[in-house]
Amino acid sequence: MDDLEFVRRCSEGDKQSWDQFVEKYSRLIYSYIHSVLKLKGVSPSKENTDDIFQDIFVLLTKDNFRKLKTFQGKNGCSLASWLRQVTVNFTIDYVRRLKPVISIDEEDENNLAFKDIIVDKAPLASDTFTREEKLGHLKDCIGRLDREDKYFLELHLNQGLSLEGLRGHLRISRPAIDMRKSRIIDKLRDCFKGKGFQLDL
Repeated sequence: MDDLEFVRRCSEGDKQSWDQFVEKYSRLIYSYIHSVLKLKGVSPSKENTDDIFQDIFVLLTKDNFRKLKTFQGKNGCSLASWLRQVTVNFTIDYVRRLKPVISIDEEDENNLAFKDIIVDKAPLASDTFTREEKLGHLKDCIGRLDREDKYFLELHLNQGLSLEGLRGHLRISRPAIDMRKSRIIDKLRDCFKGKGFQLDL
């Protein structure tokens, strides 16, 4: 039975297929959660890992298996590869939510709220930048990346190598590829933010 047929049976409530799904892919999902947490510098405790694991299964099954039904198997993507990507993305989002959040309404000792401090009446720099200026800033930000990150971008963006292709080319695991891409995007966003505008990737 191919992956698409297997997913169809699971999403239609076939208990035997779903039991098979859980048995076949639980360890894969669990191990990728653990790997992402470790790579992101979060202690991969059993509690953290179990919470994410359960949330991913809720995500896959809620609303009549809506998320699971989005698997299409395009470009030779296997169900295992698709689940790995879903797991990596979900775990990264989970880690981001763990970061402390400052309330913009919280006041300091001088009774000033953070929202009052950051208000700027001047027009946004992004409103005044031309497309050429933005491209110039993007080139500058890319120029500030280290050699390995530039090489990664060259292969992925300029030469069109897929993330799976990069995994084979660089001989590192897929979670490491995903982490590196996420780290590069974060660096570019921070650089753009320092120049006064947003980079949408």
